[in-house]
Amino acid sequence: MNRQTVIKMGIDALHEIGSDLICKVCIKNGGSCCYGCRHLLNGIGCKKLNTSCTAWLCGFLKYLLYATGLLREWDDFWRQVPGQAFREDFTPELFFVEKPLHMHRIRNLSEALSTDLQELTTTDLPIGFIFTLREKIDKNIDRLHDGNNDPKKQIKTERNIKVLSSHFHRFQKELREYHLNNPNT
Repeated sequence: MNRQTVIKMGIDALHEIGSDLICKVCIKNGGSCCYGCRHLLNGIGCKKLNTSCTAWLCGFLKYLLYATGLLREWDDFWRQVPGQAFREDFTPELFFVEKPLHMHRIRNLSEALSTDLQELTTTDLPIGFIFTLREKIDKNIDRLHDGNNDPKKQIKTERNIKVLSSHFHRFQKELREYHLNNPNT
């Protein structure tokens, strides 16, 4: 597979899952993951798409895939892509990919989550709450998937994620419906 094809697959998958809906709320509230990147041009966007940034998920997108059972699919695919570094791409032009990327169309879930996030921005929560929430969710999901098999720690981390996501009422409703219609996830 070639590098540009993998980037396109990733961007298409992100669009399928509705990342743009969540990113719009985050960026509007000062939480852009691209802030400070030398490849970002004001008013234009990224001038150098790469595998690293395409593969990276913020806490909200990671939570979306975690809650739908798609996070492992995402991670397994990107683990095959060599040369990823923070905002840098050393991926060779051609490399072998054994496992394809299969994402479900879950834009309705992203829409519900973005609506919940937008609603949070209109409450009396402290400035920076959205960013802090995103980082805490990210940290807990990473902790859960870092391979620590201690059942007590896993239960505590899952409980933390549940508490952190308790603000997402519309999302939780849509998620229940999703799991009813996709019982194997």
